[in-house]
Amino acid sequence: MSNVIVVIGAGSIGQAIARRVGAGKHVLLADLRHENADAAAQVLADAGFQVSTAVVDVSSRESVHALVETATAAGEVTGVIHAAGVSPSQAAPETILKVDLYGTALVLEEFGAVIAHGGAGVVIASQSGHRLPALTPEEDEALATTPVEELLALPMLQPDQVTDPLLAYQLAKRGNVLRVKAEAVRWGRRGARVNAISPGIIITPLARDELTGPRGEGYRRMLDLSPAGRAGTPDEVGTVGELLMTDRGAFLSGSDILMDGGVTASYMYGPLAPGN
Repeated sequence: MSNVIVVIGAGSIGQAIARRVGAGKHVLLADLRHENADAAAQVLADAGFQVSTAVVDVSSRESVHALVETATAAGEVTGVIHAAGVSPSQAAPETILKVDLYGTALVLEEFGAVIAHGGAGVVIASQSGHRLPALTPEEDEALATTPVEELLALPMLQPDQVTDPLLAYQLAKRGNVLRVKAEAVRWGRRGARVNAISPGIIITPLARDELTGPRGEGYRRMLDLSPAGRAGTPDEVGTVGELLMTDRGAFLSGSDILMDGGVTASYMYGPLAPGN
């Protein structure tokens, strides 16, 4: 049977990582929209990869479980790249929490039950989670360890507490990193690893929505005043993804790598800091 790399979210970042780790393996591309998965599959197939596609709604346990069954029928799941999500300009707070927070926890739980010995996973989080003010230790633990089906019932996540899409996104992405840390323990019992990447603005269709959306001026200022002075590319995220998913990163598990061109540093100590 083949070794299977599952890519959830068939966008530019998921594809970039898959190109680094998918050679000689079966790449299963899953997306909410079949046309997105098919388009990505055609690009990878033309480049010599063995590819199949599936439709998945990460906010549905039934759908994610069906994807697990599709993946395990194709072979041994040795890699999971979770790059699906919605941004603050694309959805309401409730949807962001259900897709980005609950959906990620669900994917980690379902695939953590089948990941192969020696396998690895990577979750695409966001720089936004790093700019959320510190939560209490109790809130951190709740986001990390609350049973998946109880996660959205946490008092801190209720509609009267989270009214802004950006706050919902920040909480979801902070939760992703915390969840990865907790899940690394469970994945480790199977001899597998899981980590997160927190990218800054990476030029993808989703990022273009943000740059031309209601917060676009702020995002452009963020790039201009960052140490790098520019946005990143999917291939740069792919380089980090390759490290985390191969033996080169064998001592990394439960970690998160912030790669935002120094934007967060500038918010803390530079021209983007409050008052500057």
